[in-house]
Formats: sequence, C-alpha cells, structure tokens
Amino acid sequence: MAYKLHRGKAARTGPAMVFCLAVTLLTLAGCRTPTDYHREADEVAYEIVAERQDQALGRVEPFTIERPSTILRRRLLEGQDLTMSGPWSLGTDRLEVIDHWPDDTYQAEITLDPVAVLPEDGPVKITLVEALQIGARNSLAYQLQKESVFRTALSLDLARNEFRDIFSQRIQSILDADTTSGETAAGATQTSASGWSRVLEDGTTLTAQLAIDLANLLTGGASALGIGGDASVTIPLLAGSGRHIQREALTQAERDVLYALWQFEQYKKTFAVNVAREYLSVLAQQDQVDNAEANYQRNILSARRSRRLADAARLREIEVDQAVQAELDARQRWIRAVQNYEGALDGFKELLGLPVDARIELDRGELGNLTAEMSAAMIDLTEPPRDPNEVVPADAVIEVPPPDMANAGRYEIDPDHAVRLAFANRPDLRETQERVFDAQRQVVIAADALGAELTLFGSVDSGGRRSGLGATADDAQLRLDRATWRALLTLDLPIERTAERRAYRESLIALERSVREVQALEDQIKLSVRNRLRSLLSLRESVQINAKGVQVAEKRVRSVNMFLEAGEAQIRDLLEAQSALLGAQDALTSAIVNYRVAELELQRDMGLLQVDEKGLWREFNPKEYNDGT
Repeated sequence: MAYKLHRGKAARTGPAMVFCLAVTLLTLAGCRTPTDYHREADEVAYEIVAERQDQALGRVEPFTIERPSTILRRRLLEGQDLTMSGPWSLGTDRLEVIDHWPDDTYQAEITLDPVAVLPEDGPVKITLVEALQIGARNSLAYQLQKESVFRTALSLDLARNEFRDIFSQRIQSILDADTTSGETAAGATQTSASGWSRVLEDGTTLTAQLAIDLANLLTGGASALGIGGDASVTIPLLAGSGRHIQREALTQAERDVLYALWQFEQYKKTFAVNVAREYLSVLAQQDQVDNAEANYQRNILSARRSRRLADAARLREIEVDQAVQAELDARQRWIRAVQNYEGALDGFKELLGLPVDARIELDRGELGNLTAEMSAAMIDLTEPPRDPNEVVPADAVIEVPPPDMANAGRYEIDPDHAVRLAFANRPDLRETQERVFDAQRQVVIAADALGAELTLFGSVDSGGRRSGLGATADDAQLRLDRATWRALLTLDLPIERTAERRAYRESLIALERSVREVQALEDQIKLSVRNRLRSLLSLRESVQINAKGVQVAEKRVRSVNMFLEAGEAQIRDLLEAQSALLGAQDALTSAIVNYRVAELELQRDMGLLQVDEKGLWREFNPKEYNDGT
C-alpha cells in the first residue's frame, strides 16, 4: 500500500523539523575529538600531580609520562644498527596506523632527548651522572612507576566527578506508520531531553530534566508540541548521611595520590642506588679484568723464566711444570673475568632500559676518583715507628684493639640519631602511618552502616511527555500550578544487620593490622639502618686491611723475585705471591665499591637521598643537618 503524502500541508511540519535539526547541529558542534579528550585528561592529571606534590613532598617538580621519541634506547637501535623484531622496537610513532585509529597526533614525533649524544663511531661513553639521567628516561620499570602515579591522578579526577554538575542531552527521532484502518497514517516524533544532576557532599542528590517532544502527522498535516519537566531530591537523614560518609571514596582517592607520590619518591631513591651499585660493580669487574690480565702476563713471564732457569740447571723440571700450570690457570681466570665483565655490563644496560647489544662504555675515571677520594680519607699505609731493640716476648699478653672511629666516613653516625632521621624522612613509613587513619575511617563507615536508614525523597513533575501521535494543546505548556508533587519518607530499621556486623568487626581487625604494620616497618627500619652502619664500619676496616694487603703482596712479589734470582726461593713461592697479589687487588676494589654503595644505601634507608625528576641525586650532608642549615 502506497503512502499518501499531502504536499500542500507538508509546510506545516517545517518548524518542528527545523528545531530538531538545529538542536542536532548544535550538539554535534559541541562534540570533541579523541585528541581533545587526551589533552584534557593530561591537563587534569598533571594539575592534580602538581597539587599533591606540594602537599606530599613540599615541592613541585616537572612530571610527565610522555617519553621522548628519540630516547637513547631508540637512537642506539638506529645509530648502531642493532637487531630489532619490528617497528614496535622503536616506539609507538613508528607503528603502522591501523584502520579507524582515533588520534592523528598521538604518533607524531615528540621531544628530543638531550642526554648522551651518539658518537659517529665507537661505543657511547656514559658517566655515572649520565647513567642516572638515562635510566630515568629509558628504564621500562621507571616508566611504569610514573604511569602508576598518573593513573592514580586520573582516578582522583573520576572520584571528584561524582560531586560535579552532570549535564546530559539526548535527542531521539521516531517514525510511526499505521495501516490498520486501510489508510496509511505516518508520523514523526522528535524528542529532546536535557538533564542535570548533582550529588552534594552531605549525600543529597538533586536531579532535573526538561523534555521537548515535537510530533508531526505527515499524512494528516497536524503538528503538536509536548513539554515535560521534572525534578527530584533525595536526602539521607540517618545511616549514610554526613559529609565524612559520602566523601569517603573521594577522600581515599585524594590520599591514594599522596601514597603513589611517596611510593614513586621511594622508588626513585632505590632506582638511583641500584644504578650506582651496578655502575660501580661493572667498573669493579673491569678492574678485575685488568688485574687478571696483569696476573696472566706475570705468570707467562714466570713460566718463561722457570724454563731458562731449568735449562741452566738452577731449577727442577717439576717447578717448570708448576709455572706452566699456573700460567694456564691465570689464562682461565682472565677469560672468566672478561666474561663476567661483559655479563655485568649487559645487565647494567638492561637496568637502564638500553638494548643489551648496544656498544656502551662506562667512564673508568669514576672508579679512579672514588679510590683516590677514599684513599685520602681512610687509608693510612704508614707504619708506626718501631724500636729495633725492642723484642716482644712470645708469651706476652695479646691485646686485640676493637674498631674505632679513626678515619671514619661522614655517614658513620650515631645509630639512634640515624634511626630518628629515618623515622622523620622515610616516605614509606609516613604512608604506612597514614593508612592507619584510613583504617580508622573505615571503622566509622562500617559503624554507620549498623544504624537505621531514613531517606527523604521529593519530586515534582509538570507538563506532558508525548507518547504516540495524539497530542493536546496542553502538552505545549510547562505550568507549575498544574504540577504533580510527591514526597516519600523511607525508614529501614536495623533489624537484620548480619553482613554489616561482620563488616564492622573486620574493620576493627583491619585497624589492628594496620597498626602492627607500622610497628613492623619501624623495626625493619631500625634493623636496616643499624645494619648499614655496622656494614660501613666493617667495610671501612676491609678497605684499610686490603689496602695494606696489596702493599704487603706487592712487597712479597718483589722479595720473592730477588730470592729466586739468588736461588734462595722456589718457583712455587713466586706463584703463591702473585696469586696473593691478585686476590688483594680484587678485594681492595670490591671493598671500596661496597663501602660507597653502603653509603648510598644508608641514605636511602634513612630517606635522605633526594632524587629529582631527571634522576639526579642530592646526597645528605650530616654537617648541614647538624648546623641546622
């Protein structure tokens, strides 16, 4: 059956259609692109982070989760022609754009990374300071920590949204056709509904809506307008009422951002110490390679020398075999040292977030400067004066002097003072303490749920919402004098509260647990700080002892060489002396590196090692603290 459209009366439908079209165009004009939403989310999150940084850390520093597209990792992959599995190895801007991708600017090239410019040929030489900066930009784990802070800020924005004005706009078009009477009656209904809602911090919920219906009888030429408005208010009066109850989710979201910042602050310190430890450990491994190579060369010379002495009948053949065997052992030790160094260097690259096959070289001057600084501060190789005529009886009382604070490092401070500093500065301790307050609030929330619920609801409706095609003239008016008013008071008595009772008891248990967690962390901090101080003292003694050991071993090698030339020593004595020298050299390097790392670990454990957004640290100065400056 064909539709009968009356063209002569179609003009009467024009205003309705024009109105709906105008509303539709205005709505579409207000729509934003995914790029706009991306930027808005970044602005909101970064503003929250800056706001909470000032509260949590007492300072505001730059923070972004966007990594430069030209970070060192990427430039090494491209500049050194390293193996890659695909475009994802370089970054998101190199990915192939898939169908229906929403954001044309997301994969655009971004900031240039200023750290460590690649040389035209050869390896990239990295200082310790540069390593800290590179790690902050390239480390995958470091990036995850920053993103965790950012996501927590987004969660806070969502929690704040619960108490904002929420507006909505919906436009609906319905086309009806009725053929039951033998004639075709067609009609179009255009509905525009605007809504608003707001939840107040005391729990009061306000809503309002205005709906406009435009109906057009296309075949009958009739038009009608329907306007309807309604508003409602819901007010909790007993359980669930109160600002502290309704804002709990928002309060916790605000505190979660603080916790995330404290956790990131602690992570930065831990990461910086790890970078320094691994950096110096790689240099120590490289120093062991040099020591092993020098020992290998000495054993080669010893083997040649023993051969000449045996040919001159000044040495037995069995001693020649001992020298040759020592040469083979020295070669094996040297090869093992090289492999250990290369493995340590690859592990360090992974820590920084660099390709493990990249050609990287560390600055050996860092270890040299550290050795010189420590030697000047705590190594004393001068022998005390002795009276050549003094003979100590064999049965004289032996006195064992305990370690003292002579030549002590600047961080070997009083343990009680160190613990107090840690309690005042550890961000993880502050977080754990604040979580006790969170647990206390949960007790309040759980106790509130035990009471009766009394809710007041009120609403008002005016006008008529269209349904179908039969509209009256009254539908075109919004008259409050003909409104429908409703009021509802609901009381839920606390008769059945088994689940709430259980939740309340568990909240008390959680509170006790949170207090125990503070106590446990306090003990851990005390133990950690006191152990670090003991380690510093032990390592300082180790540095001094091994320095003297190297001095004695070098003297021993020289002496044995002279006695061997005079025929008063065996080749085995020389081999043992050379082996002892290698061990003393390696032990001294390890002790120096371990002492420096222990200093950094102590500052980290006391919460006093400051690390900025670039990954650079500022060490704690005990003199400044004691002077109050």
